[in-house]
Amino acid sequence: MKNKLYLLSLILLLFACKDPDIRKISILQTTDIHGAVLDYDFIEKKSMSASLASAATYIKKVRENNNPVVLLDNGDNLQGQPVVYYYNFIDTLSPHLNAEVMNYLKYDAATVGNHDIEAGHKVYDRLVKEYDFPLLAANAVEIKTGDPYFRPYTIIERNNLRIAVMGLTTPAVTSWLPYELYSGIEFRDMEKTAKKWMPVIKAEKPDLIVGLFHSGWDNAETRKRNGYNPDNSGSVAVAFNVPGFDIIFTGHDHKTANETILNSEGDPVLILNGGSRGENIARADVIFIGEGRKPVKKITGEIVDVNQYKPDRKYTDNFRKQKDIVKEYVDKVIAVSKKDISSRDAFFGPSAFVEMIHSVQLAVSGADISFAAPLSFDVKISKGPVTVGDMFKLYRFENMLYTVSMTGEEIRKYLEFSYSQWLNTMTGPSDRLIKLRKDDNNNPVLINGRAWLSNQAYNFDSAAGIDYIVDISKPEGSRIKITSLSGGRHFNPRTRYLVAVNSYRGNGGGGHFAKGAGIGSAQLNSRVISSTDKDLRYYILKDLEKKKEIDPLPRNNWKIVPDAWVKKAAPADYKLLFGETM
Repeated sequence: MKNKLYLLSLILLLFACKDPDIRKISILQTTDIHGAVLDYDFIEKKSMSASLASAATYIKKVRENNNPVVLLDNGDNLQGQPVVYYYNFIDTLSPHLNAEVMNYLKYDAATVGNHDIEAGHKVYDRLVKEYDFPLLAANAVEIKTGDPYFRPYTIIERNNLRIAVMGLTTPAVTSWLPYELYSGIEFRDMEKTAKKWMPVIKAEKPDLIVGLFHSGWDNAETRKRNGYNPDNSGSVAVAFNVPGFDIIFTGHDHKTANETILNSEGDPVLILNGGSRGENIARADVIFIGEGRKPVKKITGEIVDVNQYKPDRKYTDNFRKQKDIVKEYVDKVIAVSKKDISSRDAFFGPSAFVEMIHSVQLAVSGADISFAAPLSFDVKISKGPVTVGDMFKLYRFENMLYTVSMTGEEIRKYLEFSYSQWLNTMTGPSDRLIKLRKDDNNNPVLINGRAWLSNQAYNFDSAAGIDYIVDISKPEGSRIKITSLSGGRHFNPRTRYLVAVNSYRGNGGGGHFAKGAGIGSAQLNSRVISSTDKDLRYYILKDLEKKKEIDPLPRNNWKIVPDAWVKKAAPADYKLLFGETM
C-alpha cells in the first residue's frame, strides 16, 4: 500500500507543479575488482576483456552527460592479481597502484572487503592514508575504544543534495583470517550495527540513504528475513529489518542483482550488486522532485555490461609505467617445468598439482600430515619456463601456513567431511562420482555445455603424509580408511599429530574442523601450534627458485574405490566438467 501511495504522490506532484524542482543524480558501484585495475591479466599474460580500465570509459561517459555522479566501491580490491600483490608486499615505498587508480577515477567512498583485510594492517592502514576518499565499515570496531576502526558512514553532497553512505562488511572475516591480520579489530553483526547507526545518519538530514555492504544478496534467503548466514546474506537481514535505506549496494558473492524489495515498514529498497572484476557496474538513477527537505524520489536500477566498452586510453596511458614494472616482475623465470601440470586431476585422485602444495607445506612446517586443496578449479602450469606469475595460478590466495595439533580420529573425521563435499555415494558404476550442482529436476546445471562442482574447489582437501582409501560405496561418514602413515609407520586414532593447513582452513573456513573434526572455533585457536609470517605463495616461489626444475609426481598415497566403478564414472564426469576427454 505504501508503495502505491508513493507512486500516486509522485504523479500528483508532477501534475500540480508547473515547473517542479527536479534534481537528478546517478550512483555507480564497482565491487570485488580483485586486482583487475588494468586491462592486462598478469597471470594469464593476455589482455582482459573487462577491467577497471573499461569501467573508466563508462564512468567518463556518464559524467559527460552532465548528471552529477557518485562513484562507490564495495571492496575486495587488494587480492587476485599480481599487480596489487606487488604494491602490497614487494614495493611498499611507491604510492599504491590501487590508491592511484581509484583517486584518478575520483571515487567518493569504498567499503573494506575481507580480502582487503587479508592484506594485513600495514597495507590497509597505509591505503586509508593514500585514498582521497573514506574507507567505510561501521561494524569493524576497534576493541580498545569501541569506535569504528574505519569510517562508519560518509555524507556526499551533489546537486544541493545530501547522500549518506553507510559501509558494512561481512563479519565472517574472523572465520577465514588469522587474528594477526586484523589485530585490535572485532567484526560485529551487520543488522545490529545498522540499527545503531541509522538514527545517527538520519540526524544528518540526508536526502538519500545508501548502504554499501561487502556481503552478498542471496535470493533464497530473502524468504527468511531473520536468521541468516552472516557471510553471504547479512545484507538481506539489514535490507528487510532496518528501515531507512533507499538503496543497498551489495558485493562479496560475485553475483549481480537488480531488484526492489519492501522492508519491514513497507518502504521500497533498491538492491544492486555489480558482480566482480569490473565486468559490470551497478547503476542507480535517482530523480528528486519538489523543494524542501523531503522531495519525492524516483529510483531506478541497472546492471551495465562493461565488456562492451573499450579501455579508456588516457587511463591506461597514465598507468603504463606501473604496468611495465609489474609485468617485468611476473615474467621473471624461476624454474622450468618438465611437463604440463593441471588442477583437473585433483578431483579424481592424487595429483601433481596439489602435490606441489603438500610438499612445501610439509617442508616448511615440519608437520606429520598436510591438508591441501586445488585452490583453482581449472588452471594449468605449462611445460617449459615457470614464472612468478604462474605462482598465482598454483596458489591464488595470500594464506599463511598453520601447524595444528589433531588426533588421528579427528584427522579421519576431517577427511570424511572433505570428501562428503566432493564425492557421491555410488550404488554402481553408472552413478555419478563427483557431486555436481543440480537443478530443480536433479539434473546437472550446464553453463555453456559444462557442469559445475557443487562446492568450491578450494574446499576439496586431500591429505599427504598418510595412506588411505576412500570407499564411495559406503555412506558419508564411513568412507575413509587410514592404513598407515606414509612410509609404513603405524597410524593411531588416539595419537596426536602435527598437521599443516592454510590459515583459511585453520581459522575454520569451509567447516572442515568444526563440522568435520568436531573442533569448534574456540578450541581451534588453542590447537594452532605455529604460523608462518609470510604467505604460502612466498614459500612455494622460494622452493621453486631453489630447485630450478619442476617434475612433481603424485604421491599416490590415497585412492577412490571400488576401482571398476571409478574407472567408468570418472571419464564421464571429467567430460561434463571440462568439455574434454580425460
